[in-house]
Amino acid sequence: MKTEDFDYKLPEELIAQTPLKKRDSSRLLVLDKETGEVEHKHFSDIIDYLEEGDTLVLNDTKVLPARLIGVKEETDAVIEVLLLKNLENDTWECLTKPARRIKVGTIVSFGNGELKMKCTGVYDEGIRHFEMIYDGIFYEILDKLGTMPLPPYIHEKLDDQSRYQTVYAKELGSAAAPTAGLHFTKELLKRIEDKGINICYVTLHVGLGTFRPVSVDNIKEHEMHSEYYTMSKDVADKLNETKENGKRIIAVGTTSTRTLETIATNNNGKFIECSGWTKIFIYPGYEFKAIDCLITNFHLPKSTLVMLVSALAGRENILNAYNIAVQEKYRFFSFGDAMFIK
Repeated sequence: MKTEDFDYKLPEELIAQTPLKKRDSSRLLVLDKETGEVEHKHFSDIIDYLEEGDTLVLNDTKVLPARLIGVKEETDAVIEVLLLKNLENDTWECLTKPARRIKVGTIVSFGNGELKMKCTGVYDEGIRHFEMIYDGIFYEILDKLGTMPLPPYIHEKLDDQSRYQTVYAKELGSAAAPTAGLHFTKELLKRIEDKGINICYVTLHVGLGTFRPVSVDNIKEHEMHSEYYTMSKDVADKLNETKENGKRIIAVGTTSTRTLETIATNNNGKFIECSGWTKIFIYPGYEFKAIDCLITNFHLPKSTLVMLVSALAGRENILNAYNIAVQEKYRFFSFGDAMFIK
């Protein structure tokens, strides 16, 4: 399979630059993965597609204000750093720009020197390892100096930083939001729960994979970056019970999907309390072991996420649905509309 097989034409004006005023007022394209049929709804209608005993799985990761602008100490050159993941103690993996200016030993200063980063490792694709140097509490300093790491295709300023967090975000550690969850309000979640649908949370800290395009022609040669996930015993038990009762597991977002599929793959289709790193790459031909349905946004052409949804619903069904969404002027990507694959 070629990367080109997952391309589609998207007019630039359909890339959503700002979130809607009301989270659950976005549009919802409902795709039947068996027939390829499409319906047009609003996100608040999702409740009509969920049945008593089903389990909805959301990713409760919280986005760090991970984008920092600083200066290189020796030259005052402006350096942009995006924190990707905490490797251990005060050592972080970061994406840097311009990376060529950062060598081992380079120190970048932020604020009035409240935070300094010393480069300890140089890697491909702009990746650097930094040791953080500061006094006080790191996350408080980051809150003060950092901004939300919006994707590069969003050019508008985000007035309300909380709109790039889900309403249930809890576990700090992501370099990007699990955007399918941005459509949920606390009221909608309460209505879903009142209908007898289980709501469970897993954590996957979104890392570099979100920002990294597929640069190979043959998709099997693409390598995913690893991301940290965790699942509690209560959630594992509830998911196993859902399967045993013949009910559906509905993942909210590709990050929840990758977490669930990683755990089920590692444990013969069962769920257990666990944590670890996943590099799972899901593309057509993959046999799903965990999820039955998926709530997701519209993804970038030729991306690993288009490949994932194509694995679930079929490439032709997905590309047809995306073309319909373009014709109907749906809003695309992080702040855009949603799709339910049933």
